[in-house]
Amino acid sequence: MSLTFHWFLPTNGDSRHVVGGGHGTPATASGRDRPPTVGYLSQIARAAEDLGFEGALTPTGAWCEDAWLTTAMVSRQSERLKFLVAFRPGFVSPTLAAQMASTFQRQSGGRLLLNVVTGGESHEQRAYGDFLDKDDRYRRTGEFLQIVRELWEGKTFDLKGEHLRVEDARLARVPDPVPEVYFGGSSPIAGEIAARHVDVYLTWGEPPARVAEKIAWIRGLAARQGRTLRFGIRLHVITRDTSEAAWAEADRLLAGFDPATVASVQAGLARSESEGQRRMLALHGGDRNGLEIHPNLWAGIGLVRGGAGTALVGSHTEVADRIKEYAALGIEEFVLSGYPHLEEAYWFGEGVLPRLAAEGLWTHPAGEKEASVQVPFAT
Repeated sequence: MSLTFHWFLPTNGDSRHVVGGGHGTPATASGRDRPPTVGYLSQIARAAEDLGFEGALTPTGAWCEDAWLTTAMVSRQSERLKFLVAFRPGFVSPTLAAQMASTFQRQSGGRLLLNVVTGGESHEQRAYGDFLDKDDRYRRTGEFLQIVRELWEGKTFDLKGEHLRVEDARLARVPDPVPEVYFGGSSPIAGEIAARHVDVYLTWGEPPARVAEKIAWIRGLAARQGRTLRFGIRLHVITRDTSEAAWAEADRLLAGFDPATVASVQAGLARSESEGQRRMLALHGGDRNGLEIHPNLWAGIGLVRGGAGTALVGSHTEVADRIKEYAALGIEEFVLSGYPHLEEAYWFGEGVLPRLAAEGLWTHPAGEKEASVQVPFAT
């Protein structure tokens, strides 16, 4: 089995400090250190491509640049890297989204992956004109994916659903290949939608025992639908030549968390209706102490950042071991990030990936690396 690794495009800005916010809270001031220009994001994309990452996730929300437009521009500056574009089904019609995806595939050479984000913050959804409650948003997502899937198969489709209605919907040109659909959610209704419609179920980085429970839950739901899914995990990484150096970097990041910023972000995230966000908050409880919640799994990022709030911290060998631990549970895809995203891509790509390759757990998507790294590794 060859594991798949994706990196992250920080369309909310980048820094040598953690860029906090997200999930209904604004990006912290550190996001202005390295603005998310097409030039800088293209640097990250090219580095990720050279190092052997399969794709790059982009976030969605009021705190960041639009994922569709940004990745379309960055795709012109890369050759192989795929783009895991996060989008919210309630903000665009399903027929238009299916058409946009089809166009992206043709113009990029088949490099689109879709990360469907239903949205767990009603106050942010309302700012975009979406006034459904959380469960209804998930029901709409199910109808949305049903329509999109039918259109991608080249069908002319009618649906009169609870939330969406289309008549004689069709695409002039279907995408080739059909984009894979990624999706995450921890509530009961999220599990039902995942089991019926998605290709890859994503979870945020919880301790392995809790991840195992989620995998078993989704597998059971999917089996009842006669389907099988792949599983992925979203984590940050801080990997260095020694464990001491990695934890020193984690301590440096933690020292940069202003108490007022932590309090403000935690108060904002407490409003979230997302079950996954609630689980992230429970890992640290807003407390700076006891943040290593499993060997090499650090919950410090979640003090100032919404969404994925945990990081793998340790030597390259230790981080590789933790990846193997998650892989043993059934995780096949790893969506990673680190601050700053350019430098941390090199730490992971040059430190951890060769160790996994040596054990037959990873191969470079382009085969033998032919091109030299275009951006110098920052030590």
